[in-house]
Amino acid sequence: MEDKRILYVSSEVVPYLAENEVSLMSYDVPKMINDQGGQIRIFMPRYGNINERRHQLHEVIRLSGMNLVVNDMDMPLIIKVASIPKERIQVYFIDNDEYFKRKATFSDEDGVLYPDNDERAIFFAKGVVETVKKLNWVPDIIHVHGWLAAMLPVYMKHYYKDEALFADTKIVTSVYNQSFDGTLDENMLKKVLFDNVPEADVSMLAVPDYTNIMKATIAHSDAVIIASENLSDELVSFIEASGKPFLPFTSKDNFASVYTNFYRNQVL
Repeated sequence: MEDKRILYVSSEVVPYLAENEVSLMSYDVPKMINDQGGQIRIFMPRYGNINERRHQLHEVIRLSGMNLVVNDMDMPLIIKVASIPKERIQVYFIDNDEYFKRKATFSDEDGVLYPDNDERAIFFAKGVVETVKKLNWVPDIIHVHGWLAAMLPVYMKHYYKDEALFADTKIVTSVYNQSFDGTLDENMLKKVLFDNVPEADVSMLAVPDYTNIMKATIAHSDAVIIASENLSDELVSFIEASGKPFLPFTSKDNFASVYTNFYRNQVL
């Protein structure tokens, strides 16, 4: 994968958040490609429970300052950056006080999902793309991890479909069984349609539960990786029926060669 440019967009990444299936793979896969001589960037949200001092985050003024529109509201975009120690891997953090200042990731101290998680997902997707445009860095592959990053493929295929920068970029999504209970805001579909996304392509978001959000993501990806051993039968069946190249679950012990071959033979 030498000199290939891969953009990793994840809802969680170690060492900035606790270890789980998503956060670990969102570190291990980029590290593997980095070790092979690939050029990588990682993007994640800057949640309020990330210790900025310990991880040496700093704002990138030249990338910050624009406003992103979410559901007809102007929301300021702040970009911060840090480096993973010893790995020479740069991580970009999408930040906004309204969406990401609170001291947790997806839910409050009682385990109740934040009511604006749908808007946070839309803001994150737009923030990633706008920042990459400012960097003028053209990825060969965008690899998406985690449900808060799940709107990126949808927006890439519709809202940003005319961006010449991404004309040859392929989108891979890793699908995990790390879900949430219930649904996001019942008006999520309406907020996505506000951005001129065709309703027929995202009609499943009328009920924005985890499964339907991932179905929308899969439908807008160029290739899919089954990233959890116990992924629901419904999502596995949807992936198999999508007609897209997909990689069955691979254990962490030997994912490196399998993922590399998948990138080379099925995506690029």
